[in-house]
Amino acid sequence: MALKAVTDTSFDEDVLTSDKPVLVDFWAEWCGPCRQIAPSLEAIAAEHGDQIEIVKLNIDQNPATAAKYGIMSIPTMTVFLGGEAVKTIVGAKPKAAIERDLAEFIQV
Repeated sequence: MALKAVTDTSFDEDVLTSDKPVLVDFWAEWCGPCRQIAPSLEAIAAEHGDQIEIVKLNIDQNPATAAKYGIMSIPTMTVFLGGEAVKTIVGAKPKAAIERDLAEFIQV
């Protein structure tokens, strides 16, 4: 299951106005660890899509949003709820560790 790509233009509508938590995966094509976690994020989206939405934002193509949220290293995954960034996860982790980090938003 491919994750939805969001852009600087669509970010407010796709992420900030969502009625459920949205995890934004800030990534880039050249980032090996970003590619490493992609299958885990796709699996979490497939298993918990009713509780949390997971989207991707390419920082090279959408620098304004990455700069706005102070993304300094990737992969960075930020959970937005009610238009606010409420949790940030930095670095590649196994699927189980990401799910533990998201425990307050999903029922595993």
